[in-house]
Amino acid sequence: MAITPVLLGSRNLFTSPLDNTSATSRLQYSVNAYTFNDLLKSGEMSFFDMMDFAASLGLNAVDLTGYYFSGYPKIPDDKTLFQLKKKALQLGLNISWTGVRNDFTNPDKTARASDIELIKNWLQVSSKLGASIMRIFAGKGKYEGYTKDQVKSWMVSDFKECAEYAEEIGVIAAMQHHNDFLYTADEVIDILKRVDSEWFGLILDIGSLRQGDPYEEIEKLAPYANYWFIKELVYVDGVAEPVNMKKIATILKDTNYTGYISFESLTDGDSKQIVTSMFNDFRSEYEKG
Repeated sequence: MAITPVLLGSRNLFTSPLDNTSATSRLQYSVNAYTFNDLLKSGEMSFFDMMDFAASLGLNAVDLTGYYFSGYPKIPDDKTLFQLKKKALQLGLNISWTGVRNDFTNPDKTARASDIELIKNWLQVSSKLGASIMRIFAGKGKYEGYTKDQVKSWMVSDFKECAEYAEEIGVIAAMQHHNDFLYTADEVIDILKRVDSEWFGLILDIGSLRQGDPYEEIEKLAPYANYWFIKELVYVDGVAEPVNMKKIATILKDTNYTGYISFESLTDGDSKQIVTSMFNDFRSEYEKG
């Protein structure tokens, strides 16, 4: 049976139909580890430091990206994972999200099979951490000698295998469109419909819709989103400009989204200050009216 957009939205997967709590009280806030990319890679910041920051700001959760764990892509030992869970509990945080790198545009079937194995391994890690969703990518768009339709065909097959395992583990495998193979909302929706699984979701990245009007594209994708990334910039016909938080808040309200949104800073400057500003600006607009 084909799925409909309503099955893909996290607000329907995780919200009881008997729950009449307002959307404002149900929206949850997180911060993505890539915000602190340089600090985490250099060792100047740890996941524990990131959690302390999230808690002090008043966020509800953290996104712990796989490749900031020591030894990635090898999975961490249980002791490491459980220490993170314990820290999150102490701070009143959730570990809502994890993510890995994969490339399903690669024509090499062996390489893609290796990426599927990577995803399966880290879905297990996600489950141990208590994360409900794990980010995977489409790929980088390098597929010389093949048409885009051919790539999409094997990509859908790979995503389906990931979704089947995700269902076994109980963690949604969710695609983040990343402006490197799927460039428009219609392309993203097409892949979601072809994979056709409640365990294959969408992480809506507002900074990766760079053709035409980003807000129109975001509005198209909003009914399918299981998780949101809010960034400081959007791209209008490919040209960067500061995000209009009022427009984003309006779209979220109009779709009655009640899951997680995560703030991710990609620009130079004090990352903590940028995230704090984004969080305060968004919450101010969202809570108006």
